[in-house]
Amino acid sequence: MAIGVFDSGVGGLTVHHKLVERFPAADFVYLADQANTPYGGRGGEEIVDLTRAGCERLFAEGCDLVVLACNTAAGVALRRLQQTWLPGYRKETGRKVNVLGIIVPTIEAATGLPWEHEADRLPEKVEKVDILAVFSTPATARSRVYEIEIDKRRQDVAVFSEPCPELARMIETGASAVELAQTIEGHVKAITTRIGRPPDRAILGCTHYEIVADMFRAALPPGTPLIHQPQATADALAAYLERHPEFDPGSNGLRRFITTGKPGAQHQLVETFWGAPLNFEAAREPA
Repeated sequence: MAIGVFDSGVGGLTVHHKLVERFPAADFVYLADQANTPYGGRGGEEIVDLTRAGCERLFAEGCDLVVLACNTAAGVALRRLQQTWLPGYRKETGRKVNVLGIIVPTIEAATGLPWEHEADRLPEKVEKVDILAVFSTPATARSRVYEIEIDKRRQDVAVFSEPCPELARMIETGASAVELAQTIEGHVKAITTRIGRPPDRAILGCTHYEIVADMFRAALPPGTPLIHQPQATADALAAYLERHPEFDPGSNGLRRFITTGKPGAQHQLVETFWGAPLNFEAAREPA
């Protein structure tokens, strides 16, 4: 089998890049739903439908395990798909398939605690509050997944989300470095004003943002730690494959890139990040 990596666009390449580094012999199929990107401004039901369609496409390409390398898809759709769609799909096809996300590993990295851990809800004195900023799409911010899940585990971490409505689209379409830097600086200034001081740490809560992580570092105070989703996801997938040997990641080093949008080469910003030219093939219509 191959491991499928799904995103609304090119942002998931940041996760894919780290997975390829971690599993160089494994087979990977990357699917970008560029016909419908970005997901951040869409409604919840539409995001669920688009994410399910993306998973079905990757299953049809021979992937039994799919990683949602998209915060919006993972935050809005993953639980629904796992609970209400996957059981029926497995029964209908007779295949052992699964869909994983990037939010659980990110929260584990942010809290330093396993997902299963929940904080003691008894009142306790918190000596110092750690201010954690989450830069994300509007849909991820509306889901409040980071606020809810981190609060369950750490009473000494206060989460503030900053929705960035245009940033993923700008990265997707290859906006200039000046435009990107100005937009990022504006969002850092906005959340700093809202908090009353700069954050202690930050999560780039959209995988597109990893492509311009250097611009976030420049806009934030020097030395502000960034929690990197690609590394956390690679670590989590390694642990998952160790626990579930029934999922074979393959061993031929296959690399396929598929898009629902316009096939062909990607723009320079993405190719500079990837370190090589990228050519996407057209996604086949679902059966």
